[in-house]
Amino acid sequence: MVRKTISILTFLIIGLAVVGLVSKLFTDTANFLFTILIVIGSSAAIFAVFYFVFLRNRAPSNDMKKYKKAVRQSKAKYKSDNIRNTKVVNKKQPDLIRKKRNKRTATHLRVIEGNKSKRKDRASL
Repeated sequence: MVRKTISILTFLIIGLAVVGLVSKLFTDTANFLFTILIVIGSSAAIFAVFYFVFLRNRAPSNDMKKYKKAVRQSKAKYKSDNIRNTKVVNKKQPDLIRKKRNKRTATHLRVIEGNKSKRKDRASL
């Protein structure tokens, strides 16, 4: 019963606010727009202060640090690769060197160590 009373009061207050805004818009439009601009400006200023003081100086999470490090490594790897590729195109290389280059492992991939001793018996599944 209490919940129903609270919801009725909430809708009544919102309805009165809408009626007041509409009447203010039609009776005094210039003052209404000026008030809206002041409210928007002050809320933007409060948000900017809150953001720059509290949120921006917060230390990034450990995952974000790892992600940024991986991005830097990837950029460094592919940046030097592009320079190498332009030189390779200009020179003609023998087939043996090309085969060796194709067999190289990708340096940007990393193996994650796990429990290799515990192997599942796939026949029992």
